[in-house]
Amino acid sequence: MELYSGPINKLIEELASLPGIGEKSASRLAFHLINLPTSRVQRLADTLMEAKEKVRYCSTCFTLTDGDVCPVCSNDKRDHSTVMVVENSRDLAAYEKTGKYMGVYHVLHGAISPMLGIGPSDIRLKELIERLKSDEISEVIIATNSSLEGETTAMYISKLIKPTGVKVTRIASGVPVGGDLECIDEVTLLRALEGRTEI
Repeated sequence: MELYSGPINKLIEELASLPGIGEKSASRLAFHLINLPTSRVQRLADTLMEAKEKVRYCSTCFTLTDGDVCPVCSNDKRDHSTVMVVENSRDLAAYEKTGKYMGVYHVLHGAISPMLGIGPSDIRLKELIERLKSDEISEVIIATNSSLEGETTAMYISKLIKPTGVKVTRIASGVPVGGDLECIDEVTLLRALEGRTEI
């Protein structure tokens, strides 16, 4: 027996299909949306459609943007000789929030994962190599996640780029602020030790 009517169930199913939204959250969101004034729901629907129609990939770094080139790539004050390679646009946004990195980015849209059938040709590696040929890039910072897939991708990129003479670095990863050492895995602790700096 269905608990709710067809349209409500359909809305809950659609919301639950979004990443990070479970059945309970989907139900909460569905009832919230149903109780909103029609004008607010219409505004949300219009905003979703506008984003879907206008948002595309930056022709340089492949992050999401509504123009041909994103605001970071078109900014003359950024250091275009330093490129940080990230897995997705959310990672780019995380680094931008720090306000400390002044280089530019390259978004891969994934990581190499043989288990999931994702190989080097399934992410934006070819575009990165093309970019290295055409732009005056002196350093590539690999900022993929410290997962197995992220590490595999970082090693693959490093092997691709090193022969070109461009400096390749990897972000340090280590102990999070407020983290207890006894609860942190060995690889993270080793990374923290290797990425240490003088104080």
